[in-house]
Amino acid sequence: MRLYVLGTEGQVARSLREAAADNPDIVVGCGGRPDVDILRPDLVEKALLAFSPDIVINPAAYTAVDRAESEPDLAFAVNRDGAGIVAAAAARLGIPIVHLSTDYVFDGKKDGPYVETDAVGPAGVYGRSKLAGEYAVAAANDRQIILRTSWVYAPFGNNFVRTMLRLSADRDRLTVVDDQVGCPTFAPDIAVAIVTIARKIGYSGWNEQLAGVTHLAGPDEVTWCGFARRIMRTSEKRGGRIVPVEAISSAAYPTAAVRPANSRLCCDRLASMFGVRLPPLERSLEKCLERIDGAQH
Repeated sequence: MRLYVLGTEGQVARSLREAAADNPDIVVGCGGRPDVDILRPDLVEKALLAFSPDIVINPAAYTAVDRAESEPDLAFAVNRDGAGIVAAAAARLGIPIVHLSTDYVFDGKKDGPYVETDAVGPAGVYGRSKLAGEYAVAAANDRQIILRTSWVYAPFGNNFVRTMLRLSADRDRLTVVDDQVGCPTFAPDIAVAIVTIARKIGYSGWNEQLAGVTHLAGPDEVTWCGFARRIMRTSEKRGGRIVPVEAISSAAYPTAAVRPANSRLCCDRLASMFGVRLPPLERSLEKCLERIDGAQH
């Protein structure tokens, strides 16, 4: 099976390349700027024609949540217009698309985990641009699966886990927000899930029931502070330095963009429709730190 991924250096794109190495039946091609610019329909279609994929996967996005507040045009260009361009190019070639979206499409005011049919209401530019991208993908390609994920981390790239480890190396304590709750999601787990979904499409053929939004996130619910403390405990078990983590409120750590207080995603549809359940946080976090340690040594 041939999968074409938009983007080359993102956490999910890199994880998909690694997943292909572990699955001989999967061939992954990647394209990113300047050769494949998702704002250039001609370049996108040229790349798809050259690779001839069975499925297109688009994790490419503008993800600078705070900077998006001052760069709304760029955020919407990439997250809405680019997403639509990729989906339309795939549709013209008769190829299904898997598109990555975010928990930030919700306002965070619900008491429990969000399901796919809950009302959306993004609070910031980033969330609004990603929601517009969902609509653009759905309008451009009937054979689309939109995967909303949250709090993505990996052994590489810019993410919360690597930031906490870096800061703990030269600080005596950390202060982390404790009134936002979500589901940390390991990028390699996302890649394995996408490969499973792709196989289902490849082996069983397209089924219109697959189309639409599906939540894809880790099974454990934690606050950012709780997540940081787990990172410290896991690091300590591996002989790393551990520092105290102090809980603070969002008001004590103001940011340009408003984050959802509740980012929990219910993944029952992922399990029932695709047979996918992500591993627990403890296991994935251990794998992540093991790889970070291995890279450093």
